Amino acid sequence: MNTGQMMITIGAIMLLTLVIVRVNNGFLSTDSVLMRSKFGVLAVSLATSMIEEANGKAFDHNTDTTSVSAITQLTSTLGPETGETYSTFNDFDDYHNYLRYTATDSTIVSAPFKIYCRVNYINPSDPDDSSATRTWHKKIYVEVSSPNMEDTIKMSSVFSYWFFR
Repeated sequence: MNTGQMMITIGAIMLLTLVIVRVNNGFLSTDSVLMRSKFGVLAVSLATSMIEEANGKAFDHNTDTTSVSAITQLTSTLGPETGETYSTFNDFDDYHNYLRYTATDSTIVSAPFKIYCRVNYINPSDPDDSSATRTWHKKIYVEVSSPNMEDTIKMSSVFSYWFFR
């Protein structure tokens, strides 16, 4: 092999090396975006599940077995009643200040998530404004975060009480 052929061979090997490095970089970048997207979808799913679970409960501790017709009959303090735990939550405002950590599963690629819920009475004319007094409307705020995610997922939902005479 002469010098010219040797230079072409070295150039071809360098070009092949650059192509391989470029392709590997693309795979790593794609994998990173894919994992961030997966964790984002999981976080949205966890937040939505928490909101749907809370919406499936009674509006208030005082409305879980009977109806009320006056705002003064509603619970003035939000949160679980004495002795209640997550498995025995029976009304919407039990989720106030609820904090849960999810465990990681070693069999699948996953991340630990922190789920925090807050419930407030809201002003009917401005649903973004919390009310210091009882109203027929409560709003749940759910935040899901993880060390593997760049942003925190924040979702909310309004739950209203309706009674019929």
